[in-house]
Amino acid sequence: MNDSRRRRVLRDQRGSATVLVVAMSGVLLLIGAALGVVVALVVAHRVAQSGADLAALAGARAAGRGVDGCQAAGEVAVANDVRLTGCQAHGSVVEVTVSAPGPHWLGQSADLSARSRAGPAP
Repeated sequence: MNDSRRRRVLRDQRGSATVLVVAMSGVLLLIGAALGVVVALVVAHRVAQSGADLAALAGARAAGRGVDGCQAAGEVAVANDVRLTGCQAHGSVVEVTVSAPGPHWLGQSADLSARSRAGPAP
């Protein structure tokens, strides 16, 4: 191959790396957005579960003292930025269900819920 033909072949391939970099940047951007949604869902679920656990513990403690356990669970749930959606007290055992707002972006519109049960050991 002579020098002029080699230069022409190399000149025809100029800019091909730019197209590859732009395409890979788009793919990485989509992967990053998807990971962001997953992380936000995990964080919201942890908030819901910890709120349910704390509400159930507060309800069981109040029920053990003879006070309405569901009212105490509701107050603790509000303090932890979750909404009490269900509560059952059986003696000093309290079972609660709460919901926490999930991330409302990229098509995700559901809230996350969690359940917890607390009371004395049998």
